[in-house]
Amino acid sequence: MAQTTQKRPIVAIITMFFIFAMISFVTNMAAPFGNIWGFRYAWAGMAGNLMNFTAYLFMGIPAGNMLIRYGYKKTALIALAVGAIGLAIQLLSSVVGDNVIVIGGENPTTLNLFIYLLGALVCGVCVCMLNTVVNPMLNLLGGGGNKGNQLIQTGGALNSLSGTLTPMFVGVLVGTLTKETTMASVAPLVVTGIVIFVLAFIIISFVKIQEPQANLSNVKYEHSPLSFRHCKLGILAIFFYVGIEIGIPGEMNAWISRESFEGAAAVAGSLAALYWLMMLIGRFLSSVISGKISTRIQLITASAVAIVLVLIAIILPEEVTFQSPEISALNITSGEVPMKTLFLFLCGLCTSVMWGGIFNLATEGLGKYTAKASGLFMTMVVGGGIMPFIQDWIGRSVGYVSSYWLIFAMLVYIFYYAIIGSKNVNQDIPVSLEEEMKEELV
Repeated sequence: MAQTTQKRPIVAIITMFFIFAMISFVTNMAAPFGNIWGFRYAWAGMAGNLMNFTAYLFMGIPAGNMLIRYGYKKTALIALAVGAIGLAIQLLSSVVGDNVIVIGGENPTTLNLFIYLLGALVCGVCVCMLNTVVNPMLNLLGGGGNKGNQLIQTGGALNSLSGTLTPMFVGVLVGTLTKETTMASVAPLVVTGIVIFVLAFIIISFVKIQEPQANLSNVKYEHSPLSFRHCKLGILAIFFYVGIEIGIPGEMNAWISRESFEGAAAVAGSLAALYWLMMLIGRFLSSVISGKISTRIQLITASAVAIVLVLIAIILPEEVTFQSPEISALNITSGEVPMKTLFLFLCGLCTSVMWGGIFNLATEGLGKYTAKASGLFMTMVVGGGIMPFIQDWIGRSVGYVSSYWLIFAMLVYIFYYAIIGSKNVNQDIPVSLEEEMKEELV
């Protein structure tokens, strides 16, 4: 009997890790796919990304409620089914509506763009639900604290591996962007995503997952998660963090894609992939050290270093360039990229620990309020759509480099949260089910 009890958390942990990878796969399609549409319609470059993250705004709290009502497994299965549908709608945009004009003018907008945006929105609903499942589950399976953060960071490493490969694959499939480039160019990747979702649905259907939320179905909530100061400030920190995580590689991808040398889109996708590779390395290292080095120290260090890297990237003259390794690897004969990009993709080492760190600190001591807090967190992930959209507008209006001042400002807030805002000053609020929930997961 004891042996069975030990196996259950391991199966659940592996399942959550797998879901973590799928989240990144879907999310990181948005920016490179947006480059395809942005070449035809200037305003549409980050529109798909905006739709993807807008889903969090209206789905975050319902997703948290689904977690309480249906449990982790059913919520995950619903999310996977929705994800397959969302990708299928995006695929549909490559074959339907290209000749149907919806908005006239000098550069008429066709129906297929709006079909794609609908698919991006549906995919956003999917990843919102998956995020709601995976973060509190891993934190609870780890027992909270540094161990809980360690599991989140390990899952995040797989998330980053998926994020590394996705923009690189899109860049290779697209090659050089032109106005004739369509979603048909990336159809193989979209079909692969649909197949993975279907397989994941089948696998998870047969996996037994312990449901800690069953204890909370009839619990009365005397307070709101917002009654906890560290949770409230953490929710804002997540809003800014996701804007940072998506904005740094997304704007760099848009910037380099529009350079004049051959294969610029492929190089841009590879540079964005390097950012996600840095996140993979950072999360792997964090998963190793998180049992010994506190979450708060990691977040303070990461945000401080990121501030310095972004500041260097902004100040460094754009004339200083280097030949990126991808240029030789992709058999491109000429072309150099600004040295600024080196400091920007190195930021991935810093942002790698921020999601898990903020979530871990903001939910520490919440007990029975954790599920509701997770829903609020998912709502604020809309920052990954709003802030990059604003950054892209700044980039097109003032200059791509100047847009990174917005990133700088958001990093300053993360630094403040790590030092001051993450302290729990509401420890007197009763969360009596916290230890009871942890015991059932051991």
